[in-house]
Amino acid sequence: MNTNQPHTLPPSYFDDVYRANEDPWNFETSVYEQEKYAASVAALPRPRYARALEIGCSLGVLTQQLAARCNYLLAVDVAAAPLVRARRRCAQLAQVEFRQMRLPDDPLSDANFDLVVLSEVGYYWAAPDLTRVAAQLEQVLAPGGQLLLVHWTPPVHDYPLTGDEVHDFFLAKTQPGGAWRHLHGFRHATYRLDVLEKVKQPG
Repeated sequence: MNTNQPHTLPPSYFDDVYRANEDPWNFETSVYEQEKYAASVAALPRPRYARALEIGCSLGVLTQQLAARCNYLLAVDVAAAPLVRARRRCAQLAQVEFRQMRLPDDPLSDANFDLVVLSEVGYYWAAPDLTRVAAQLEQVLAPGGQLLLVHWTPPVHDYPLTGDEVHDFFLAKTQPGGAWRHLHGFRHATYRLDVLEKVKQPG
């Protein structure tokens, strides 16, 4: 936990960031981001998913690539400004729906997703809220559904958690008797990727 920032970042933080720069993390232009997106999509174990959820979709750059593997993709973000560009980017993709949502405060009424993508967003929550989000994901993922985690690992002064803390939190749930099992993962110099699967309960 970052003692400099022990609280979940509020929506106003992202409003300010996008007000100052329409593409603050260079999602649209960075070669690094493009390579990471390609690695993320390539890491998905199944060729196709019936119902997918992307949390923190921002400008929709990864959304556009995920859509090619999904029959339906719900992409959500806390900020309104990037969703305008995301909708424009994916306007021709009928299987993609965008919503403005703040998790974990807004309920996820949809269910039976077979894929959830949590990419570069987990460290914005303080630990108690990450715990609540994880509980939401366990509820909305179908048995055997998969969770893709991708996060920057160096610490950031403004963020409550590091990418490693986010991944370690979920991997702790893959112990025997846990809700998840770990399928595979790897470390890049500056990010970490893990794929988990929700355990099918017997009976």
